[in-house]
Amino acid sequence: MRTLYRNASIFDGERFVTGNLVVDGERIAGIGPDCDPAGCDAVVDLGGRHLLPGLVDVHVHLREPGFPQKETMATGTAAAAHGGYTTVCAMPNLNPAPDSPETLGVELDVIRRDARVKVLPYGCITMGQRGAGELVDFAALAPYVVGFSDDGRGVQSEALMEEAMRRAAAVHKPIVAHCEVDELLRGGYIHDGDYCHEHGHRGISSESEWRQVERDIALAERTGCQYHVCHVSTRESVELVRRARARGLAVSCETAPHYLLLCDEDLHEEGRFKMNPPLRSRADRDALREGVLDGTIEVIATDHAPHTAEEKARGLAGSAMGVVGLECAFPLLYTYLVKPGMLKLERLVALMSLNPRRIFRLGGGLQAGAPADFTVIDLGASYDIDPGHFLSKGHATPFAGWRVEGRTMLTVVDGREAYRDPSFTK
Repeated sequence: MRTLYRNASIFDGERFVTGNLVVDGERIAGIGPDCDPAGCDAVVDLGGRHLLPGLVDVHVHLREPGFPQKETMATGTAAAAHGGYTTVCAMPNLNPAPDSPETLGVELDVIRRDARVKVLPYGCITMGQRGAGELVDFAALAPYVVGFSDDGRGVQSEALMEEAMRRAAAVHKPIVAHCEVDELLRGGYIHDGDYCHEHGHRGISSESEWRQVERDIALAERTGCQYHVCHVSTRESVELVRRARARGLAVSCETAPHYLLLCDEDLHEEGRFKMNPPLRSRADRDALREGVLDGTIEVIATDHAPHTAEEKARGLAGSAMGVVGLECAFPLLYTYLVKPGMLKLERLVALMSLNPRRIFRLGGGLQAGAPADFTVIDLGASYDIDPGHFLSKGHATPFAGWRVEGRTMLTVVDGREAYRDPSFTK
């Protein structure tokens, strides 16, 4: 099947240019204003909409195998396609945890059977994803995973993390770290700031995050391991990564839309405002924005973490940690960072597609011969975020009711449609 996608504003890696794209089977056959439509079996007129390289989320929780009441591979990847993502990296807090070729095989079978977009799994760092104890067999898992993570738990032992980094470096895979010092948590569940103190909650200190980031950067320098920090939320973490990058270390980090758009001043006594790490102070939020602008933060990921409605209905104190984000990340960032002039659209595409592809060595992009992975966005479409329209099983988001612009009209993965908006016609 050879298809011409015509009349699009196409991202060429640096800017948007008017042109066409031809897909032949699973690959891009041609791209540009002079793309030859000869021999095409179908023509799709995109009406001047923006055509982007498929978005990449390096931090999602798809919950299967083990927790299908929260999310399944089918619903999670349908949500990803709905949000414009063509590739997602799945965190290992599963049952069984992917800590051996056998347990990883269970997850890979579900991916092959049900995934609607490309799913790249992480292997655990420790057996059982406990953040302690015995390390996994890195060499046995490396051919099948995008990296190693115990996301949800920080590796507490410095010696254990150093050995993990040495083993990861030997197989040329990154350590992707959830940074959290357990002894500094002290039962906290929201940021240890003004809202916490005024409303009688227990706080999580910023140091519980940045202290482990500091330790791990020193270990990465010692071992030569590629090191990526998950969901940075504090200004201290941003500065530590900035200094590491200035020294030329193979260190990168991500943050999430909720940390860029919200702070603890926006909290409500509802579970949809509870995640880990928590929403920090206004100063932290501003430091994260600065980190995005100066290139310290190279990736925006969602940390999509669905739970059941019951698990998120117990207020700030009792609800499970985690919010969903795959289906609203791009429109939120476009509306509240790009539209006001804080961030260029091209930079947003880099943060959500080009940079994660480069850092995690995923390949792809909009060029002839590459896999036909792309998304078409109508930047003029305006609507309110309604979790009732999500394809994910999880509906808990602090952004419910926010007015946004930018709707995914079409998501194509390996040349096949993974999502098409009902309003979009050829």
